[in-house]
Amino acid sequence: MGSIKWLIAPLFQEPQRSGSLFHLFTGLPVAALLLSVSGCSSAGNYSSSSPPMARQLNEQVVMLPVQVEGKTVELETTLYKPPGDGPFPLLVMNHGKNPGNARLQPRARHLQIASVFVHRGFAVAIPMREGFAASGGDYPKDGCDVRRHAFDEADGVAAALKELVKLPYVDRSRIVIAGQSDGGLVTMALSTHPLPGVLGVINFSGGLRQPKCEGWQQNLVRTYGAIGKQARYPSVWFYGDNDQLWPQPMPEQMFNAYTGNAEGDAGHARMIDIGTFGKNSHDFADSKAGVKLWYPQVKAFVESLGLPFQPVSI
Repeated sequence: MGSIKWLIAPLFQEPQRSGSLFHLFTGLPVAALLLSVSGCSSAGNYSSSSPPMARQLNEQVVMLPVQVEGKTVELETTLYKPPGDGPFPLLVMNHGKNPGNARLQPRARHLQIASVFVHRGFAVAIPMREGFAASGGDYPKDGCDVRRHAFDEADGVAAALKELVKLPYVDRSRIVIAGQSDGGLVTMALSTHPLPGVLGVINFSGGLRQPKCEGWQQNLVRTYGAIGKQARYPSVWFYGDNDQLWPQPMPEQMFNAYTGNAEGDAGHARMIDIGTFGKNSHDFADSKAGVKLWYPQVKAFVESLGLPFQPVSI
C-alpha cells in the first residue's frame, strides 16, 4: 500500500500524521507543493483558477491509495475536520454523477453538507470514485445493469473507508455514510457491506438515471429491492416532489421496494418528502435553503444512532 499524497493541505495547519501513512509538504508555495507531492498529471487540475480551500473547515485534498480487486488505485479525496486531534466521528459523503465523461467531472466538495457536520464535531471525507476527476481507475462499464453499477461503485467506497479509518483523528467506531444522487444509490448499496463502525446511512435523492436503457425506472426500483434484501443499517431518505430525475411516484416506489425486503436494523428506514424545492428538488441537499429542510431530520437520525450532533466551537 502506498502513502497518501497530499495534493493540497492548508499551509497554516500541519496535518496529523501516523507512522509513514502521510507524506507532508509544508512551507512551500502552492505550485511547488503540487509538483512535489503528486508527480503526475492530475496536479494540473489545481490551477490558479481553482476555488480557494475552505480554511475554516480545514479542507485538504489527498490521493488516497486503496486496494480494489487486487490492484492499488489512488482516489482523489477531499477531507474536512474540526480543529484538534480528535478522535472525531466520520461522515463519508458519496458524490453524484454528472452527464458525460466522469473523468471531466470536477472534484466534489459538498461544502454545505460538510460545514454542518464539521461544525458538529465530525470529520468529513469525500472520495472521488474510480474514473472520476483525478482518481485512478476507470468508471465502471456496467451498461444498463444499474444493480451491478451500484455494487461495483460501492466496492470502491468500501475500500476507501478501510483507509480513511486509519487517519489518526478519525474515531473508527462512529461512522455515518451519506450520498447524493448516484452517490445516494451507491450509499445504499454500500449499506449491504459489513462495515465495522458504520452506524447508519443517509440517502439524498439517490438513484441513477439511464434514459437510453429500456425500462430504466423499473430497473432502478428493482435494484433498491435487491439492496433491501442485504442491507444492514438504519437509514433516512430524502426526496422532493419536483425532482427532474426521479418523477413521482418513483421515490415512493424505490423506498417501498427497499423496505419491503429490509429486515433487522435495515428495517429502520424513514422517507422524508421535502416537497417542492425551486425548479428542481434533486439538488436541494447541498444548498443553504436545502440544509434548513434536512437538518432537523438528520439531527434526529444521527442522535438516534447514539452520536452527538450539537454545535461545537471551531
